[in-house]
Amino acid sequence: MTAAIALHHGSAGSGFPVLCLHGHPGSGASLSVFTGHLSRRFCTIAPDLRGYGKSRVETPFQMADHLADLEALLDAQNIQRCLVLGWSLGGILALELALRLPQRVSGLILVATAARPRGNHPPITWQDNVYTGLASLINLAQPGAQWHIQTFGQRSLYRYLLQRHTPTAYEYLAREGTPAFLQTSRSAQQALTAALRQRYNRLSDLSQIQCPALIMAGSCDRHITPEASYETAQHLPHSTWQLYEDVAHLFPWEIPDRVLQDIDHWLDRHPHVVKAIA
Repeated sequence: MTAAIALHHGSAGSGFPVLCLHGHPGSGASLSVFTGHLSRRFCTIAPDLRGYGKSRVETPFQMADHLADLEALLDAQNIQRCLVLGWSLGGILALELALRLPQRVSGLILVATAARPRGNHPPITWQDNVYTGLASLINLAQPGAQWHIQTFGQRSLYRYLLQRHTPTAYEYLAREGTPAFLQTSRSAQQALTAALRQRYNRLSDLSQIQCPALIMAGSCDRHITPEASYETAQHLPHSTWQLYEDVAHLFPWEIPDRVLQDIDHWLDRHPHVVKAIA
């Protein structure tokens, strides 16, 4: 492990802190679907993880270094207790934080993630890469235009990230997804690849996590399968499982209103996860 670094982060709102962790590739800005809503009631903190966004590094690192960085961020912000929301890789880090800092994590919202991640993504062809490049460039110029969604988007690798190819989802891709991809460093890719080769599996440790957890998954997710997410839910002692039909890994961009409504309902049923302890 290397020394912790100061993470670039965005914050909004006031009240109980909610730490929002992005996936790979990603950035704090790519979580706006969550932070824009939650910051109306809480203080959201959305960092760029090491090697992503504006948290630039030039040297190799390990996945464990993310945890040291996040603990340093909580210390710097004087946050003693927070709710943690994590999407994909961010969800894995959220679980790790709950294991590492149980007194500081009040609850977990885990989106398209798993403690033993498994996927069923088919092999990527050169045609996939060509169509994905074209779809991304055209979508940057004309976000959400229906003609290019049908002509390029649904033939690109986006067909494995999205099940519902809506203009809203492609607007998120243009505004947040593509910029985050371009800002993801080689070191971040190498760190993730190394972790996956080690067959990451924390299922046996999840019984230690006693805080409430909401686990959300898309039925057509091929990056982290819903079966893997459900397995995680079964091993967490105080979990709520939510499966969404006909959506994929980027389902918060496919059905944002439904996802945010379900998060609100879960928070209403577990008010102590966003309540400061005197």
